[in-house]
Amino acid sequence: MWLFVAFLAVPLIEIGLFIQIGGVIGLWPTLLVVILTAMLGTYLVRTQGLMAIGKLQSSFSQLQDPTEPLAHGAMILFAGALLLTPGFFTDGVGFALCVPFIRTWVFNSLRQKIKMQSFSMGPTGHQPHQSYDPNVIDGDFEEVEIDPTKPSDPSGWTKH
Repeated sequence: MWLFVAFLAVPLIEIGLFIQIGGVIGLWPTLLVVILTAMLGTYLVRTQGLMAIGKLQSSFSQLQDPTEPLAHGAMILFAGALLLTPGFFTDGVGFALCVPFIRTWVFNSLRQKIKMQSFSMGPTGHQPHQSYDPNVIDGDFEEVEIDPTKPSDPSGWTKH
């Protein structure tokens, strides 16, 4: 239900802001502001995204929990979509998500509402009694019984 309200409310807010701001500064300056915010937003998202990728790689190389860098990357991606969407409200939310402090606050707010059962890294995460052997390939199998009533001729795909 809240998603429906968001899809209805955001365009209405944008239309209202376009009318109000366009009435104050005019049509062409309004369009110029929308284009400039898209360009500036693209630059910010690119730089913030590269930093988030660096932090994610660092967390993987140090075998740390990658949840926060992944969440920051997702919020930066969402900010990019909002900044490329024409509008003042979406630009405001997009620029806000480009600020690391705000992303951290959003992450911590969401983290309090989500309960994580477990987290593990490496091949022995949930297998405390098994040793890790890089030469062993873990897999599942299913026995297939051959029907003795069918001829054993190879299919047309395997004839040479």
